[in-house]
Amino acid sequence: MGTRDPRVDAYIAKAPDFAKPILTTLRATVHAAIPEVEEGIKWGAPHFGYKGMLCGMAAFKEYAAMMFWKEKLIFGANVIARNRGLGRLTTLSDLPPKRVLAGYIKKAAALNDAGVKIERVRREPKPIRIPADLSSALKKNVKAQAAFKSFSPSHKREYIEWLTGAKTDDTRTRRLTQAIEWIAEGKSRNWKYERRA
Repeated sequence: MGTRDPRVDAYIAKAPDFAKPILTTLRATVHAAIPEVEEGIKWGAPHFGYKGMLCGMAAFKEYAAMMFWKEKLIFGANVIARNRGLGRLTTLSDLPPKRVLAGYIKKAAALNDAGVKIERVRREPKPIRIPADLSSALKKNVKAQAAFKSFSPSHKREYIEWLTGAKTDDTRTRRLTQAIEWIAEGKSRNWKYERRA
């Protein structure tokens, strides 16, 4: 038998008035379709699990939504159309018929039963373009150059954005001098705000 979480009751109670019947219906449909479903809160909204992540629902200021973890496998090429259908629910009449909704839920559960995993595509980071003045200053300071090379892409970008965000040449020159000093010490741009262990 599945589980019900009192935090989901509290979430529905706090939802805008238009969303309460929508969320209640979605919840009941999930439990009716998959009696073994376990509910909880993930990312601040109700979530349903069955042998892994299954689906979730949320209420916003003007609409409610239901999301499926493996939506591309459930809806295929119709994901965009589905998002318009279950992504902006403002009244109960926006919901598909219960048998259709239950079919989506059962298909999601069948994917979990079969152990189907979602292939996550890792995006390649954008190449980092180092400004000429920073590159030149790094070449003059071997210690800073070595430290900068060892920085993560995000730390490199922080320095580049800080430098290129200067509104005047004087400010840019001051920032460049400060940056080289901090980089040579192995400090990230926002080292003052990092937690110390």
